[in-house]
Amino acid sequence: MIQRLDGKHVVLASNSPRRKELLAGLGIDFKVRTLKGIDESWPDGLQGEDIPKYISHTKAEAYLPTLADDELLITADTIVYLDHQVLGKPKDVADAKAMLRMLAGRTHEVITGVTIATRQKQTTFAVTSLVTFADLTDEEIRHYVENYKPFDKAGAYGIQEWIGYIGVTRLEGSYFNVMGLPVQRLYTELQRF
Repeated sequence: MIQRLDGKHVVLASNSPRRKELLAGLGIDFKVRTLKGIDESWPDGLQGEDIPKYISHTKAEAYLPTLADDELLITADTIVYLDHQVLGKPKDVADAKAMLRMLAGRTHEVITGVTIATRQKQTTFAVTSLVTFADLTDEEIRHYVENYKPFDKAGAYGIQEWIGYIGVTRLEGSYFNVMGLPVQRLYTELQRF
């Protein structure tokens, strides 16, 4: 139970059904607000957790003019990171299959940057989880992409879906972070905020 929100109304700046579900799991009343056209690129030279932190902060900056004095904003961005390369949302079937082939039999990072902001202050943090996939056959990859259509997911997969059931052999860190929102750390940061 979060005691210190001081009457603030929580706004989740995300269309992600997973983020909505995870934030609701904390027992927080919130509303969703979305803006179109926010630039989710990042400057050259950023690496690892600095990338989703930068993007979540950029998203928060875009929303700040829309915030009322009694609102608290939560923005987030999740990346899949392998060999210093960001695997974003796949463009199409071929791109999704290529990403899953890259992840098969290897360990990658899933990093979520989160920004909590009011008109008066803000804080940004990142959480990293390590996910290891078994070797995946072309048939398993084809089945997953064709049946689950993971085009709205970084790295072309949802750990909570079939591919996670049959493919993930090891997870270090937060499972919910891999889904898109590190709710335990978010809870802690909201208590501090």
